Parts: sequence; C-alpha cells; structure tokens
Amino acid sequence: MPVVKLDDCELYYEEFGEGRPLVLVAGLGGVGAYWNAQLAEFSRHFRVIIHDHRGTGRSSRSKIAYSIEQMAADTIGLMDALEIEEADFVGHSTGAAIAQVLATTHPERLGRIVMASAWTKADGFFRRCFEVRRELLRNAGPEAYVKATPIFLHPSWWIRDNIAAIEKGESEVYGSNLDIDIMDSRIDALLNFDWTDRLGDIDKDVLVLGVRDDHLTPAYFSNELAAKIPDAKLIIMEDGAHAASQTKPDVFNRIVLDFLLEGEAT
Repeated sequence: MPVVKLDDCELYYEEFGEGRPLVLVAGLGGVGAYWNAQLAEFSRHFRVIIHDHRGTGRSSRSKIAYSIEQMAADTIGLMDALEIEEADFVGHSTGAAIAQVLATTHPERLGRIVMASAWTKADGFFRRCFEVRRELLRNAGPEAYVKATPIFLHPSWWIRDNIAAIEKGESEVYGSNLDIDIMDSRIDALLNFDWTDRLGDIDKDVLVLGVRDDHLTPAYFSNELAAKIPDAKLIIMEDGAHAASQTKPDVFNRIVLDFLLEGEAT
C-alpha cells in the first residue's frame, strides 16, 4: 500500500501517468478515489497524484483538531515526500480551500490552480447545510450521514440514474468505519475557514470553476472568490451540482484541461 510517512501520520496516495506533476485534492469526504472520473484523461498529460486526507480512507485516523491550514500542511508534506518541487493543483470544495491557503503561504510550490465548487467563508446558508449534516452524523449515525451525502452533492436526475453505483461507491469510500469525532472536527475546519483577507495576495494563474445548480457551495461563492483573486478566470458550468466532476466529467475535464494546458502543444 503506497503511503508517505509524515512526522505524525501516514498518508495513502496513488500516482498515474508521467510528466508535469498535477495534484488533485478532494473535498470533505477526503478520499482520492473521488477523482476516478478524471484519472484516465488527466494522466494522458500529467503525472497525477491523489491522496486520502488524514482522517479519511486509508490514511491515519489522527485524533486532532482538524483545520484547512493543517490539511494544507499535509499536502505540502506529501509533495515533499514525493520530491515534487512544484505542481499544478486542482482542488474540489475543501480541496479548493486548501488551494487558497497554499497559493498564499507556498506560492512557489504551485503552478496553475483550479478551485472547483469553492467557497470563501461560511455564510448563513453554508453554515446551515453543514450543521444539518453534523446533526445527521451525531444523532442518526454514520450510515444516515453517508446516505444523505449525495443529496447535497449531486443533481436529482443523476441520483435517479445512478443509485446502484452510488450505493456501491458509498461502501467502497466510507466502509463501515467512518469516525464520527474526526468527521465532526473536519466539519469544524470548514466552518472556521476564512482566508478572504489573503485572497488579494494571490499571484498565480487561477481558474475558479463554479456550477450554477450547486446547492452546497452556490455559484455566488465562485463569483466572490474570482472577484477577490487578482486576474482570476471564472467559469460557471450550467449543470452538474456540487460534484460536477463526477456528474458531468466530460465537461469538467475539458474545461480544466483547456486551462491547465493553455499555450502548450497537446
């Protein structure tokens, strides 16, 4: 099992393809398998690295106070262990928050950056969504939390058409050992995150990619984020909801690759 050992944990990771490094960082669920719909296409052009966040999947289940800054530090630790000096970066949701931190604290480590289904800081709507998810986790248990997750992430038509695959994926990704305390702390990390005062310092090529029917991190967050990051490019997909990389992978992959490969011969 490929793992890198940091000072206080192990991170599970996988690599695909060759060439310039491209780090894909998942959202709150934290598992690298979130990116399965991107791996074949992206690895034609890049050395793609995915990993399970600390506290999720096959990485260490550390009992710590989780934060976006801590997740960003783990990502740098992974890059250090794999001897990656600089990489392009695609972050989804929580991964996009990690990108905000790294773009300001370690700009020399990142090339082009995609922030997909991102948010700036918790507002009343965002906080209500995650408070509901936390109550499900705490009061109804991990099984109810996992079962409710697609309702927040996917369009209704996609859930209708993919219910068997969703249920299979739930068992593969979460298994039977979702740790309530760890996930509760990871939700705190999202609710406490606010990097808005630093966004104006970002001096990188950034694509902010939102989705018009995203009902977890609505497109107004993407508009705000792109307005605060100097010279950021903004694209709003019409359909696909929060997990558009899974529900509309052909559209998502084309947009992301067009940005990452801009000006290069393909």
